[in-house]
Amino acid sequence: MIELDNVSVTYPGGTQALQPTSIAFQPGRFTVLLGPSGAGKSTLLRTINGLVKPTTGTVVSESAGDIANRKALRRHRRETAMVFQQHQLIGRLSSLANVMTGRLAYHSTFRTLLPLPQNDRRLALECLERVGLLDQALRRADQLSGGQQQRVGIARAIAQQPSLILADEPVASLDPATATRVLSLLHDICRSDRIAAIVSLHQVQLAKTFADRIVGISAGSVVFDGTQQSLTKQHLEQIYGHPIDNSEQATPPRAPATAGALALAME
Repeated sequence: MIELDNVSVTYPGGTQALQPTSIAFQPGRFTVLLGPSGAGKSTLLRTINGLVKPTTGTVVSESAGDIANRKALRRHRRETAMVFQQHQLIGRLSSLANVMTGRLAYHSTFRTLLPLPQNDRRLALECLERVGLLDQALRRADQLSGGQQQRVGIARAIAQQPSLILADEPVASLDPATATRVLSLLHDICRSDRIAAIVSLHQVQLAKTFADRIVGISAGSVVFDGTQQSLTKQHLEQIYGHPIDNSEQATPPRAPATAGALALAME
């Protein structure tokens, strides 16, 4: 689906956030980028979506081609949705209006100045229903709890009808119970819709619970790439630079993806 070939990123001032990296991500898999803050996870995610330009190497989408090409980048971004740590919602707008921004890439700049088609509105409402927030559709985003705002962010992402979702620490600002429920929701939607996901996390147990594949990153380098079953204490020490004790891995068990669980996720 998307392949990075010898990609590195050095920021102004000389900080190398990502060492030369070659890695491919396949369709339909839920991949977790695991590592401490500052390891390079966000840089890798933003490079995949063209938000950060590689210093060296290429990023190639199977459907769009080399995203260094502007036309290819536009197509790639339309097929790639983002879920952010701080939600990135427009607080004064309703949940519905925020979700409908996920449809903007399908319209010309001039068309986006006008009300979007009713089909887009219906799709946005369906997406809110899928995340358990249909009853909050007309409520301002800044009046929602943190967990609710992140579910609006997920609804906005799936309204884009992407083939890939990139999620940058999507549960870092949530309490452990809500984090588990929100990540469970994202995981189940991706699996149901066959959407590939690349999610950056620092919580080891969440990665073990949800990931089909774990890519461990330390100091800008990939130091582990495998399944959760093959992730050992020695690998974790290599990723984090110190032994990981039970308290650092403690996370509530996964909540089942049911209507009741969605209701519980409303703080």
